Amino acid sequence: MPTYNKNAKAVSHLSPEQYRVTERDGTEQPFANAYWDNHEPGIYVDVVSGEPLFASVDKFDSNSGWPSFTKPIDPGNVVENTDVSPGMTRTEVRSSHGDSHLGHVFPDGPREDGGLRYCINSASLRLFPSMNSRAKAMAFTGSCSNSNNRREPRYDHPDRIRSPSRWLLLAVCRICCVAIPP
Repeated sequence: MPTYNKNAKAVSHLSPEQYRVTERDGTEQPFANAYWDNHEPGIYVDVVSGEPLFASVDKFDSNSGWPSFTKPIDPGNVVENTDVSPGMTRTEVRSSHGDSHLGHVFPDGPREDGGLRYCINSASLRLFPSMNSRAKAMAFTGSCSNSNNRREPRYDHPDRIRSPSRWLLLAVCRICCVAIPP
């Protein structure tokens, strides 16, 4: 399993807007950011640490102008803090390992998906797109199933598909076949 932490080299390569958002707890403009209207399947990771945060299958249109998700991929990769800085009480969301400011979580998300809306700044995220087609994703023989049983992904040919870590393999299968738990 990969280890994630605040990467000084990654911080030094942030754009001024990414730095302001992630390191200075800023908020980017609504409807003028990279992922608010993005519908490409994939995994959103912390731009500083690379830790997996949100999956496109959990993204929804909240009409807020920011990317909104119903839940994180792994709750252990996000930290929620009480934020009273703008004169109102709300819940800030930060990445656990990179300590990047991500955005805020509100209790007005889709009820059928838990009722939460993780309202996240695009500047704090990097999207790793899923494979180009379902056929490529299905190269994981035995990894997709219509049951609720977790199966370990495995290659049908070791040179066909390569990925930097196991979580990405599981996430691709989750996007391909939602039945596999995260």
